[in-house]
Amino acid sequence: MKASRSIDASKRKPARPAHDSLLPPAANALPGPALYLVATPIGNLEDITLRALRVLKEVDLIACEDTRQTQKLLTHYGIQTRTVSYHEHNEMTKAAELVVDLEGGAKIALVTDAGSPGISDPGFRLISLAIRHHVPVVPIPGASAYLAALVASGLPTDSFRFSGFLPAKTGQRRKLLESILESPRTQVFYEAPHRLLETLQDVAAVLGPERHIVVAREVTKLHEEFLRGRADEVFEKLKSRGEVKGEITLLIAKAEASELRLAPAELSIAQRVREVMTSDKIDEKAALKKVAKERGIGKSEAYREWQRGK
Repeated sequence: MKASRSIDASKRKPARPAHDSLLPPAANALPGPALYLVATPIGNLEDITLRALRVLKEVDLIACEDTRQTQKLLTHYGIQTRTVSYHEHNEMTKAAELVVDLEGGAKIALVTDAGSPGISDPGFRLISLAIRHHVPVVPIPGASAYLAALVASGLPTDSFRFSGFLPAKTGQRRKLLESILESPRTQVFYEAPHRLLETLQDVAAVLGPERHIVVAREVTKLHEEFLRGRADEVFEKLKSRGEVKGEITLLIAKAEASELRLAPAELSIAQRVREVMTSDKIDEKAALKKVAKERGIGKSEAYREWQRGK
């Protein structure tokens, strides 16, 4: 019988934490002075990566869209790194100051209130300025509202376009919607809750009431909700509730072959007025007013075009 061999515990290699197992030890240290773009949770505080937490602990400074909002996250994870305010109202001057610090050897993290910095949030000016000054820019990926909404929407993800917030004015919003009438890809937008019902009316009017849409509300938060269906159905469901609340991502399905038709923007004013009079069963004056609003032009200009096209 062979004698069993014992292993000297002092010669055993210490086990590394599981989250470090895929990285060489050197990869765990910050490489040096750089601007770190750190994605933060969009609702649930658990949606932050181990790497993001480590970076926030080890940098010299955290530039925040709102220091009060970011402090809630830092306090939750016991991070004591100094913060400074960086938002759309001070980024012109603050970006230059931060780049000076970066050139002096500082390690700075940029965060937004929620999600990835630079996506419909301040950050582009600082990022582009850092690049022009040859400062390394390091992305620390994580939560993103529009990506989370897209993958759970049930709409095709092989080709999509994210366009940020929709225009607040009706005419400009309808003009944008007209541009995607025959789009072959899923369209993704952010929208303010108080404008959502008006926007859904525009979607139904411009793209058709049967266009499939998804309203993703409060993604990753306690009251997370996905409303899927025809534009007119989703509108009626939300209208029956009264006030709409929460963070909203609106997704619009690509045009189906049966929906393709001449876009309103491709019609002349006269053609569009006649079309509206027929479809909405309204008189000339009301149709002119509606078409002028669609095109984002004055009623007098629409009237002149209408007269010329008669």
